[in-house]
Amino acid sequence: MMYRIGVLLLAAVLLGGQPKAGAAAQNHRAHILLAGGCFWGMEGVFESLKGVSSVVSGYSGGSKDAAHYETVSTGTTGHAESVDITYDPGKISFHQLLDVYFLVAHDPTQLNRQGPDDGPQYRSAIFYTTDAQRREALAYINDLRTKKTYSAPIVTQVVPFHAFYPAEAYHQHFMQKNPLYPYIVINDRPKVENLRQKFPQLVR
Repeated sequence: MMYRIGVLLLAAVLLGGQPKAGAAAQNHRAHILLAGGCFWGMEGVFESLKGVSSVVSGYSGGSKDAAHYETVSTGTTGHAESVDITYDPGKISFHQLLDVYFLVAHDPTQLNRQGPDDGPQYRSAIFYTTDAQRREALAYINDLRTKKTYSAPIVTQVVPFHAFYPAEAYHQHFMQKNPLYPYIVINDRPKVENLRQKFPQLVR
């Protein structure tokens, strides 16, 4: 956690986050809020998908006042590093987004951590915005368990969306802007390559 903060603070431009509604589909657009470790990698993976028009890194699960990177990184605010994904259901389905989330973007068996990052702010969580999303997410998890896709228990939380606060500007599109950043090279670029191998039909 701290090794990410040190370099980033040199370039940080801190902006106050404002809540963003994870609303239902409008004009062929829908939202889903997903958490699965560092939002850099999550953002980079989902930005690579056809039918996804926007991915915003931010914080879900805590208060507006505490929605700042240095504070969230203490693991005491209740937030999870999350991505707000805007997509066209006519081009990519919610089920396909779940495929990418569970099978590429993160490991849903890691409790309150993801790879090298440790703490509840890196937990696996789906912040559903509709009851249909809740039902489909729970059914998907049940299917993974039935098929024994993972040898360890799936710990992904499926919880209602309350508020989303965009992260500071320097976090947005971090993988695109910093492709050679060591953390990206080691932890996140392999996820995008895995995406291209597993779901080439979904990649832009």
